[in-house]
Amino acid sequence: MASTFTSLDYHVVFSTKYRKPLIHETFREELYQYLGGIIRAESGCLREVGGMPDHLHLLMGIPPTIAVSDAIRLIKANSSKWVNERDDHRGKFQWQPGYAAFSVSVSQRDVVGGYIQNQQEHHRQRNFREEFIELLDRHQIAYDPKFVFEQELVG
Repeated sequence: MASTFTSLDYHVVFSTKYRKPLIHETFREELYQYLGGIIRAESGCLREVGGMPDHLHLLMGIPPTIAVSDAIRLIKANSSKWVNERDDHRGKFQWQPGYAAFSVSVSQRDVVGGYIQNQQEHHRQRNFREEFIELLDRHQIAYDPKFVFEQELVG
């Protein structure tokens, strides 16, 4: 489509299953690079990635030919498989079933990118649950707090 022009950037947030701290420093940077490869394979662009041991933030641009949900499904499926195939990872690595995705205008890319880069600092003041709820509220997304996170593991 020679006459189609888009700028489709998204701030995507998702966590590990039950928010277990499974994103270890030993492979975090490699995981980030792998995520970029998955996105590039779909003709997208990973603009920024960051997070904590229990969750990720992505700022990504994707083409109009792929739905956000499909992009995230590919990212989560391929990256969890990659982690589970590593020799330095013990146990089963899984992402939570859901995610949050927020559209980002070009004028806000640097702001969102800076936010993603400073995850360590942000989480000195609030946990992931508080951050996630704040993002939903800031973007005026209606939700029932009972269903925002899957149930915690018991015992």
